[in-house]
Amino acid sequence: MKIILLHYAAPPVVGGVEAVIGHHARLMTDAGHEVCVIAGRGEQFDSRIRFIQIPLADSRHPEVLSLKPDLDAGRVPSEFDPLVERIAAQMRDAIADSNWLIAHNICSLNKNLALTAALKRISESHPRPRLILWHHDLAWTTPRYRNELHDGYPWDLLRTDWPQVVQVVVSESRRRELAQLLGANAERIHVIPNGIDANQFLKLEGQTRKFVEQLDLSSAAPLVLLPVRITPRKNIELALRVLAELRLEFKRAKLVVTGPLGPHNPANVQYFERLAALRRELKLEGAAHFLAELSDQYLPDEVVGDFYRLADALFYPSREEGFGIPILEAGLSSIPVFCADIAPLRDLGDSQVFYFSPDDEPKKVAALLANHFKQSPLFALRERVRSDYRWEQIYSKEIAPLLRKG
Repeated sequence: MKIILLHYAAPPVVGGVEAVIGHHARLMTDAGHEVCVIAGRGEQFDSRIRFIQIPLADSRHPEVLSLKPDLDAGRVPSEFDPLVERIAAQMRDAIADSNWLIAHNICSLNKNLALTAALKRISESHPRPRLILWHHDLAWTTPRYRNELHDGYPWDLLRTDWPQVVQVVVSESRRRELAQLLGANAERIHVIPNGIDANQFLKLEGQTRKFVEQLDLSSAAPLVLLPVRITPRKNIELALRVLAELRLEFKRAKLVVTGPLGPHNPANVQYFERLAALRRELKLEGAAHFLAELSDQYLPDEVVGDFYRLADALFYPSREEGFGIPILEAGLSSIPVFCADIAPLRDLGDSQVFYFSPDDEPKKVAALLANHFKQSPLFALRERVRSDYRWEQIYSKEIAPLLRKG
């Protein structure tokens, strides 16, 4: 499928809509579509994605800016119509043989009304490509634009329900505004939110990204971190039993143990075998993960640090410790700490962490975690972002089905 994305500017120009276009273009390309970005400013930002620059599409092009004072005052200058036709002619050549033309904010804002009018002419004379009007902002419902808008053409193009187009907004509040503005049924307007690239935002290492993908950690809710070597004094069997209990309430709970086998005791191999058997017994094969099974190398500090940023809690059930660096790391990472009530850890955690006995019943310890997660607005927000606002989720649930309708 051939898809055109249109805006005043494109990456690497910095802006919210420009960033969204970059994500959309990459996601569509990853899905196998042939994608082209058309903009007045920008450049090719991905070797797979064609970039066509039409300077007159820019909201800051000198010819566009020269007409804006008249338009803002309610006058249509004589140069407007010829400019519309020039833009339309350049657009027609660029969009030939495409399936979809997705225009971001072009038919929402009065930043370049000649481009808006050109797009309207194209939509009236060409059944293909199908047109999606993707609205991030709405000039007619925003007070700061009100003095620049007037009754009649071309300003009414921004509040008219164009026939045969697909309307998309980025939020429910925008849908209500647009439905009222157009006098349209709100159910006809698609809501597709903007998203976040967690890997990019958190600056995750390449190795971390592979772990996240292999183990489907993005779906974890909560993700519990145990950053210790695999040795009996770390009491990892309690972590497995607590996870099994926690999953009775939080079915997507997962545990990650980051460390390798302890290097100084051959019995650690047998200990790991017992842990693996317990994992099978508790039916936690897809929920309790030992990174030592995926890598026989000691993990770099950068990768371990990534897991603190990904995790919802530190779980630290050791029977014996001399200090307890993970508590300090969790503190800097702003995640809650659930740790064994032993002297070195209490010295570090003071009253800022949750304690349990390393000999407590797993059900009791799991209740401690569950009560926290049920009451924590921060965890609820993190879980909702991971579940509903990752770009991959938005594309598969919302954007791909919309494109298939074409």
